[in-house]
Amino acid sequence: MRYHTVIIGAGMSGLAAGIRLAYYEKPVCILERHTTIGGLNSFYRLRGRNYDVGLHAVTNYAEPGTRTGPLAKLLKQLRLRWDDFDLSPQNGSSVVFPGYRIPFANDFAAFVENVCDVFPQQADRFRKLVIHINDYDETSLSNEPASARQVLSEFLSDRTLIDMLFCPLMFYGSATPHDMDFSQFCIMFKSIFEEGFARPFKGVRQILKKLTRHYKELGGELKLRHGVREIMVEDGRTTGVILDDGTEIEAEHVLSSAGHVETLRLVNGEWKMENGAEGVLHAQYSIPPSGEISFNEAIFVLDCQPRELGHDETIVFYNDAQQFHYEPPTEPLDLRSGIICSPNNFRYADGEQLDEGYIRITSLADPDYWMSLPDDEYYPAKEEWGRRMVESAIQHIPDFRDHIIDTDIFTPRTIKKFTGHLKGAVYGAPRKVLDGTTGIDNLFLCGTDQGFLGIIGAMLSGITMANNHLLR
Repeated sequence: MRYHTVIIGAGMSGLAAGIRLAYYEKPVCILERHTTIGGLNSFYRLRGRNYDVGLHAVTNYAEPGTRTGPLAKLLKQLRLRWDDFDLSPQNGSSVVFPGYRIPFANDFAAFVENVCDVFPQQADRFRKLVIHINDYDETSLSNEPASARQVLSEFLSDRTLIDMLFCPLMFYGSATPHDMDFSQFCIMFKSIFEEGFARPFKGVRQILKKLTRHYKELGGELKLRHGVREIMVEDGRTTGVILDDGTEIEAEHVLSSAGHVETLRLVNGEWKMENGAEGVLHAQYSIPPSGEISFNEAIFVLDCQPRELGHDETIVFYNDAQQFHYEPPTEPLDLRSGIICSPNNFRYADGEQLDEGYIRITSLADPDYWMSLPDDEYYPAKEEWGRRMVESAIQHIPDFRDHIIDTDIFTPRTIKKFTGHLKGAVYGAPRKVLDGTTGIDNLFLCGTDQGFLGIIGAMLSGITMANNHLLR
C-alpha cells in the first residue's frame, strides 16, 4: 500500500500529526520501533508498578472551558474534550537558590508578585520583561535565533534572578548549554509560569491511550516493532522508507519525530552520511551538530504519602551553587542542581490519591560516561549516583530514605535505547528547525527538533507540521 504520509515515531507529536491527517481521511501510517508508544513521554511496568517516563507534569494548564491558549487550541485541532486528558492542577512549586526561594503555582499574577517581593530592586525591570515576553510571538515559524540571556540582560541586572528564571525553563526544555533561544525561552516561560503544571491521575498513559484510540478510530494505522532503517530518496525527494526487516513502504510524504540529525542519518543515496553523526553530505548541505544535554532520573517508591513527611510541593527546582550551570557535567552527574517532583502532590479530583508515594529526582548527566560503562560497572554506578542524588535532594525536602520500598533509575544510555536520540539528548539538537523542513522534498520534522516544547508543545508541533506541509 502507498500512504499519503508515513510518520516515524509514535510519540506525542507523531500521534497528534497522525490524528490530524486521519481526520481529513489521508492514508497515514505511524511506525514505531519499540513495543510501546510515547517516545520521550512513555510508561512502563516494573515489579508490579506503573511508571511514567519523562513526565513530571503537563505544562500549559488551563481550566476546563478556556477558549484561548495552547491547550484549548490543541483540543480543538484534535477534536478532543477537556475530560479526555483528565488534568488536575499542581499544589504549588518553587525555585530555590542559596538565600532565595520563589514559589509559583498556576497563578501568574501571584508569581509576578512573588518575584517582585524576593527581588524588589528588580520589580519594575521584571514587569517590563513580562510585557516584552507577552508581546513576542514565540510561535512564529520565521523567528530568527536570539540569545535569551542577552535579551534578559537588557531588562534585568541581577544575575541570580536571571538564573532563577532560567533554571526551570532550561531543565524542562533547553538543548543549549548555558542559554536558550529567546523563542524557546518564551514558550517555556508562558507554559510553566503563566499557564502552569497539571497531571492526569493515571499519568501519561491517560493521554497516550486516548490519542492512540482516537487515531485508530479515524482510520490511521499504527505499527509497533516496525523500526525504520532507511528513508528512501530519489532526485532529492523522499519516496518512502525501508524497515529494519527490509520491507519497503512507499509514501508521498515522510514526517519524522526522530530528531533532525537522527532523521538525516536514515537518508539514503547522495544524502547519506559517510562518517558518524556529522559531516558534509552534499556541496550545499551539511549535518547540524547533535545535542548533548541529558539526565539521570531516579524514581523512588515510598511506603507513605510525601505530605505525611511534611512535603506537599509538586516540583522543586533547586540550585546549590552561587551560579546556575546548565551543561554536560565533567562528573557523571552534576549534583549542584536538579529537579524534585512528587506525582502525589497534585489536586486530583474528588480527593483521589495515588496508592503509594513517589519522589522523582532528576540531575544533569555526562552522556559519554554513562554510554561507555561496561555492564559490570554500569549498574553499581547507577545505584551509587542514585544515593548521591538523594543526599543532594534532602537538602530541600524532608529525608525520605527510611520510607523507600522500590527504586528505578534511568540514564542517557536508557534514553538513547528507547528514543534513538544520540547521546541520550532529551531535548534534541541545539539548533531547531521551526518550519520543519529538511532540504529534502516532502521529508519534514516534528517534535523535539522542530522546536515546540513540552507535552502540549510536542502535540502542537505535530499538528502544525501536518497543517502547514501535509494538508495543503
